[in-house]
Amino acid sequence: MLKKFLIIVFTTLALISNVVAGTDGELILKKNKPSEIKDCSEKFNRATFAFNQVLDGAIFKPVATVYMKLPSPLRAGVGNSLDNLSNLITIPNNILQGDFAKAGVNTGRLVLNTTVGIFGIFDVAQQLGLDEYEKEDFGQSFARHGMGPGCYIVLPVLGPSTVRDTIASVANFTGGDAWYNVTVRNDTQYFSEIDYYSSKVTSGVDFRAKNFSAIENLEKNSLDFYASVKSLYLQDRQQKILNTKKIIETQDDSDWEEIENK
Repeated sequence: MLKKFLIIVFTTLALISNVVAGTDGELILKKNKPSEIKDCSEKFNRATFAFNQVLDGAIFKPVATVYMKLPSPLRAGVGNSLDNLSNLITIPNNILQGDFAKAGVNTGRLVLNTTVGIFGIFDVAQQLGLDEYEKEDFGQSFARHGMGPGCYIVLPVLGPSTVRDTIASVANFTGGDAWYNVTVRNDTQYFSEIDYYSSKVTSGVDFRAKNFSAIENLEKNSLDFYASVKSLYLQDRQQKILNTKKIIETQDDSDWEEIENK
């Protein structure tokens, strides 16, 4: 019930963002540079952004603060496990983008780290020379096949997105995410939907902790925090789509160094 509600809400928000924009071309998902992607529903997005900030201050920031006090090896193991799970989305998107060599390497990493690396806690594949590639998702695949981003939107809890990436995320709930399929769609004696949602929450906390200082500094030094986050997010998405190493036209590379290095 919860998953269906979230899918309906997020897809509806994406469509509302386009409808509110009017008919000046925003309904067409065409290719755009980060600076050309329009904020079609800025008032709504700013209100959602403010809500997310309150939520972050009340929940995610305090939890991330506690999380950062855990022993470094423990946090590294958690991060490795989350990265290992992300291969379940990266691999099919490697294939969709025609990167079969990367798909093969990432499959090898997944098998080795899940087995020898004890569910990904240890990055054994890295030690054997199988270097980790950039993460891929369905939004990136859609973009590589010519689908433009549409309007910029801010989703409750989940944060910055675009119409394309919001629509693409639905693919995770319709068979595109093997981890979701095993835990939620096909609840087994080994895994349940609790495992899936716990991993997503943990991923959010891990991300917040890794970017704690960068986010705090960005907020402190920004005249308009909303605009800064939007700019950095769109540039980060663009560099992921292009598989480049650096964020394009960033105000300050150190502002988003953790995202840049992923």
